[in-house]
Amino acid sequence: MPNYSLTLRVYYEDTDAGGVVYYANYLKFYERCRTEYLRELGFEQDQLINEHGIVFVVRHVDVDYLRPALFNDELIVNLKVVKMTKVSFVFEQTVVAKRDLETVINKAKITVVCVDKTAFRATAIPDAIKNQFIGTNLEH
Repeated sequence: MPNYSLTLRVYYEDTDAGGVVYYANYLKFYERCRTEYLRELGFEQDQLINEHGIVFVVRHVDVDYLRPALFNDELIVNLKVVKMTKVSFVFEQTVVAKRDLETVINKAKITVVCVDKTAFRATAIPDAIKNQFIGTNLEH
């Protein structure tokens, strides 16, 4: 079961000449989902930068392209937090089209690291954020 889901529509700008979602745009969809999840938990990324001096950056992505998403599809982007360390989160994310909720179109495992905005080095995730994730059946 996902921790969070975001619904979005595929626009013409998201597709290639064949009307299929361009492969790199899935990363944008996943990013939007993670951003909205943080927002729902009460954390705006600009506030994290200004108040905590941190940014979350993608360290690693493993993506599987399974089926095409098409122009004007309504997509559901799912997010599940599967691991948390002192400085990082690992997310499993999937995309399904509302036209066929049983079929995963794309899936990814994404590692995101908390980084000091000035030094650009890994730093501890603030307790306020970590506490939101505790109890969600994830690995520590």
